[in-house]
This record gives sequence, C-alpha cells and structure tokens, in this order.
Amino acid sequence: MSSGLGDEVDKKLIVVLRDGRKFIGIMRTFDQFANIVLQDTIERIYVGDCYSDKNLGLFFIRGDNVVILGEIDPDKEVQEKKLKKVSWEEITKAAALEKIKKEEEEQLKRRVMTESGLTIDSILNIDDF
Repeated sequence: MSSGLGDEVDKKLIVVLRDGRKFIGIMRTFDQFANIVLQDTIERIYVGDCYSDKNLGLFFIRGDNVVILGEIDPDKEVQEKKLKKVSWEEITKAAALEKIKKEEEEQLKRRVMTESGLTIDSILNIDDF
C-alpha cells in the first residue's frame, strides 16, 4: 500500500477507516507502514442526505486502520450529492439512531436464521453434509 502513497503527498484525501469513520485532509507524509499524517483534517459523518464536519487539525492515522483512501476534487466534494450541512450535534444523534436501527435489524436477522436452524456453526461446517 505504501509504495503508491508518494503520489498522494500534498493532495486533499478522504481516508476511510475500518470502523467506518471518514477523515478528510491534506496528506503531508507517510512511512513504510502506511501510517499517514493529515493536515487541516476534518472528520465527516454522513447520514442520509445530511453531513457534518468536525475540525481536528493535524491528525495521525495508523496504516493498519485504513480501508481505502483517495483524492478529493474540492469543486465536486459536496455539490454532486446535494447534501445538506447540519450541526455536529444533529449528525451524531442521527448517526447513533442509525446505528441502533442497524443493530436491531441484525438481531432480527440472527433470530430468523436461528429459528430456521441456520447458525454460524452449521454454515461453517458445511462439509458435514
């Protein structure tokens, strides 16, 4: 991963982490482990057609937490999706509600699968059939 990062230095990037968080900033440096330093960093949260940003300044991201990163075109950053900017408090509340809803849906799926006789163990032991 780090071999191609040299082309991204001094560019505005979005970095998506394994936990789903998204950071936008100007990449200043990186190392052999793909650890990166972002300047003028913001954390951005999207929920539905809304988003919000939180300023973080200079930010270090461990390379093993990065799922994907890419350059951002500043002119098209938010305009294409016609997103509405809301306050950080609003978006964090909406994100928490969205997370609870997803967890409830997952619990329902697990319960339906269990009631149908499907469990992770039975799926992993498919060779027994």
